[in-house]
Amino acid sequence: MTLNARPVQRRSHLLYLHGFRSSPRSAKALRMQAWVAEHRPDLHFACPQLPPSPRAAFALLQRLTEGWPAGESAVMGSSLGGFYTTALIQSRPLWRAVVINPAVDPARDLAAYIGEQSCWQDPDERFFFQAEYVDELRALRPERLLNPERCLAVVAKGDELLDWREMQARYADGPIRLLEGSDHGLSDFDEHLAELTEFLQL
Repeated sequence: MTLNARPVQRRSHLLYLHGFRSSPRSAKALRMQAWVAEHRPDLHFACPQLPPSPRAAFALLQRLTEGWPAGESAVMGSSLGGFYTTALIQSRPLWRAVVINPAVDPARDLAAYIGEQSCWQDPDERFFFQAEYVDELRALRPERLLNPERCLAVVAKGDELLDWREMQARYADGPIRLLEGSDHGLSDFDEHLAELTEFLQL
């Protein structure tokens, strides 16, 4: 570090957003909670259970983060949580963000999932994905991504659910960590955690 270099101000708030049919009990959510407890116990960490309605989920996120300091907040989202992350940061230009295998067009992809669904972490936990939710997703999708340099996309070529090429194209204007293998759930999450937390300035 040079004598004139200014140290990076660490973030004080972190939001983690789970994916479709997932919950705050997902492996990555729990790992982030454990990382915060070990490395940044002073960090304000939030990982809400997102309701099935995209409109309700986004309204919850806006309420939850109202008043969070603009230059000290960060968000990480996986899959559908990555889509919500992308939508959220369009109106929060100073936030830092990481999206992991982010859903690019969930209105298209989730149209096939209308009906009763179960939670990955607890199959007995059921919810209904209603037809109107597809339009709610469509309404949330930003046409153009603002401040793409503040959003790191982690894209796994081994994703078995989403097309890595589509993800790469969507986030091409910002930094991308393109993984040769891995999978949709990023089961090798721990191997990338140091890089992701550094990018988020945690």
